[in-house]
Amino acid sequence: MPKTRDDSLKDTVASRISRALAERIIHGELVPGARLAQDHIAEEFGASHVPVREAFRRLEAQGLVISLPRRGVRVASFDLKQVREVAEMRAALEVLALRHAAPNLTPEVLAAAEQAAADADDAKDVRTWEEANRRFHRLIVSTCGMPRLLSVIDDLHAVSARFLFVAWRATWEARTDHDHRAILEALKSGDAAEAARILERHVQWIGRAPLPVPGRTETEGFAIVG
Repeated sequence: MPKTRDDSLKDTVASRISRALAERIIHGELVPGARLAQDHIAEEFGASHVPVREAFRRLEAQGLVISLPRRGVRVASFDLKQVREVAEMRAALEVLALRHAAPNLTPEVLAAAEQAAADADDAKDVRTWEEANRRFHRLIVSTCGMPRLLSVIDDLHAVSARFLFVAWRATWEARTDHDHRAILEALKSGDAAEAARILERHVQWIGRAPLPVPGRTETEGFAIVG
């Protein structure tokens, strides 16, 4: 059945609520285990419980919250195993998207990706880096012509961003991402296979290298570089 006007309105409100809550979870404003009270959220956004419940479903599909019997909806926790699972999924799906996108990448899209890579290298804080990094990865697969695939990749990037903000909550270190440059050079030269190989290795590095975190043992940290 086609959506009614009321359904579309609820969908818009649910989207707004889920985006706002996702940002709070990703940036650590809502910590693992925190309960999301349906009544309070509905009051905050001036909404009924229907779009709030839909927002919760969307967040659960993204892996950002979990629904527990008798405990309500809570912010999901994660461990190194989950970090690596997301890295493996991202590597497989982004490589698939890149192979379909590469023949359709225009000079304008590549120039925008190059600017995103430069912005990431010049970032002075973790939020700026994450936004530029996500923009780079989105641009190089944007012409794949597979909207469902891109939607799943976007969700995985949101989860990766959450891992990133936890890993770097104590300190941030600027760096030059040589993989981004190598991917761009391969794409410019028409070598999609080489670009895909570098991208796969680049994303799979997430969670593989230990990252020392003040006050914790080295093995408890993990690198988020992709």
